[in-house]
Amino acid sequence: MNDEADIPREPTQLYLISPLDVGGAFPERLARALDAGQVAAFQFRVKDVDQHEAARLAEPLQKICADREVAFIVNDSISLAKRLGADGVHLGQEDGTVEEARQALGRDAQIGVTCNNSRHLAMEAGDNGADYVAFGAFFPTTTKVTKHVAGLDLLEWWQSIFEIPCVAIGGITPDNCGDLVRAGADFLAVSGAVWNGDEEAAIRAFHEALAAVQG
Repeated sequence: MNDEADIPREPTQLYLISPLDVGGAFPERLARALDAGQVAAFQFRVKDVDQHEAARLAEPLQKICADREVAFIVNDSISLAKRLGADGVHLGQEDGTVEEARQALGRDAQIGVTCNNSRHLAMEAGDNGADYVAFGAFFPTTTKVTKHVAGLDLLEWWQSIFEIPCVAIGGITPDNCGDLVRAGADFLAVSGAVWNGDEEAAIRAFHEALAAVQG
């Protein structure tokens, strides 16, 4: 249980998710983004490539993150996270269990779980030992198909009861993130708002928006 009088909430931080195309000049873009302002974690998210190719693409990105002390999280694949020695893994509802990930990656790994808009799934993930839960989508997004829509009340409820951090995801921009911060999001998962334009300017804009809400 979270007694807010005893446990002041840490400032909301950015959790950066990769675009699906991380080849070509993307490593340089990632470095520019991470150098533009503090980012807590970077999620490596690729689809439809085999593990050998995924590992090749991940290697320079993982080094960029390590050099800047940014957690490197692998999306969906426990086996790829283990192969890379990643800092953690983010699991969808069909990507294996927290227990399997913990067994494969060790007790220090950061394990997150997509919980969509479900209080039940979030409580289940917490009981199973997840390090964070992710709720969304809060806004329309073009990054992936939106199957679930979450409301601010979900963040408020989670923050009032649980100590495990929660991540807000889905269509988040510098212009609309304020209400998520006020409602209790510990992390803002952002992708399109950064990679669809100037990544440096976007990261700076997010930090300005966070500062405006959090002082």
